[in-house]
Amino acid sequence: MTEELPQWRVLFYTDARNRSPVLEFLNRLTAQERAEAENCFRLLREFGTLLGMPHARPISGHAGLWELRPGPNRIFYFAHVGRRFVMLHAYRKKGQKAPAREIALAEKRMLEVQED
Repeated sequence: MTEELPQWRVLFYTDARNRSPVLEFLNRLTAQERAEAENCFRLLREFGTLLGMPHARPISGHAGLWELRPGPNRIFYFAHVGRRFVMLHAYRKKGQKAPAREIALAEKRMLEVQED
């Protein structure tokens, strides 16, 4: 009999002022969009690093950085020690590619968390 692994945990990056940009972004969404995001978080907790398209995908050329894809919104995250995902940055998708400044901000926050 195989032992079932514990679920992954979803955590939210907080800055030096103890604010979470991702939670603030989620709070500004419509009820429908928040429900879509919650569903993606549920899937992420359940399937962990095995979750793929259409819900999640790695950001090519940016080691360890992933994109959660609830509806028209995007949430950058990474897998951290202890079966945890840290949500780093969120934005509303407007074009085909993720803007470089959005990726750069997520990477900066990822490094900050890793150095802590």
